[in-house]
Amino acid sequence: MAMSQRPWATSTRRAELPPNWAALRRAVLQRDGYRCQRRIGGRIHNAYANQADHIDRNAGDGMANLQALCDDCHRHKSAREGGRASAAARATRGLVRARPSEPHPGLR
Repeated sequence: MAMSQRPWATSTRRAELPPNWAALRRAVLQRDGYRCQRRIGGRIHNAYANQADHIDRNAGDGMANLQALCDDCHRHKSAREGGRASAAARATRGLVRARPSEPHPGLR
């Protein structure tokens, strides 16, 4: 994926991070031993981690709300959160589907 196509390159999220984000990120990665903290089947994934992630996006930037994740786990978690946010926004606007459902061909 080219750098200009990466979601982070076009995201406004960077502006929401605290000014000391680089130090917080480093501290989280060091605390977690650069190992992914995502739980899969009740066990910690433990792959090499290079991402610092907010466990709960709305719970602040404290160390207790930050975890180290590998690139794949962070991408999947962010995609799930984005999907949920999109669905909530559609529900708020009264849209359940982006387009009207069509009847099943056998029922026409």
